[in-house]
Amino acid sequence: MSLHRLQSLRQQGRHEQARILAVEIACASPEDALVHYEAACVHDYLGLEAEAVPYYVRAIELGLPAEELRGAYLGLGSTYRVLGRYEQAIATLEQGLATFPGGREFIVFKAMAEHNAGRSKQAVEALLRVIAETSSDAQVQKFRRAIMLYAEHVERTLP
Repeated sequence: MSLHRLQSLRQQGRHEQARILAVEIACASPEDALVHYEAACVHDYLGLEAEAVPYYVRAIELGLPAEELRGAYLGLGSTYRVLGRYEQAIATLEQGLATFPGGREFIVFKAMAEHNAGRSKQAVEALLRVIAETSSDAQVQKFRRAIMLYAEHVERTLP
């Protein structure tokens, strides 16, 4: 039973076997953050979002290396959104963004949760900013200034 074997099973596409092994290893190694993270990911991949949540939470609590921590915040936030737990999704994604400033993936996923929570204005504003800041499309960049202006006043109309 090893983390390496678990990761190998996932890479081979043997996700159900990986899930079973992940549960066994997590029970045997309750203080191993990486094992809990891998368990969360494999549950998430298999569409078992509700089962993934406690693994994500525990992995974050235990402390992960930066790359995995970034993935855990995004995975947990996205999972909360899929489960309809929009406020928890937003809070988790904000925590991820605070931990990884400039992490636009958190902004995008948070926008989805905000839309689901009925705050579409904030969601569209955030997405417009990300598009204007990151798009390499020449036509988008041609109108970057206008898009950024609309991002600040998405509902504004003139008489």
